[in-house]
Amino acid sequence: MNKAELISTLSEAVDLPKIKTGEIIEAIVESITKALKTGDKVTLIGFGTFETVKRAARVGRNPKTGEEIKIKAATLPKFKAGKTLKESVAALKPKAAKK
Repeated sequence: MNKAELISTLSEAVDLPKIKTGEIIEAIVESITKALKTGDKVTLIGFGTFETVKRAARVGRNPKTGEEIKIKAATLPKFKAGKTLKESVAALKPKAAKK
């Protein structure tokens, strides 16, 4: 599902115009992003938790040449699924593998 499909689905579910639904989704994404930028954690009980993690600087290798390269330290977003979401997804039957 992409953003346009999400907007359409939610718009029908809550009986709001797609424009308004899109604005709400944008506001949610902006709010989560703003909280993460300030180091806050965002928890939606049953759905999951958005937080940031610090990754230390390290030495890696260029897979093509084998040359060592320095990888900078970084702060990255992380999402951990909540219990309800995990249980909902675990209850699904796996799709057949494509050949």
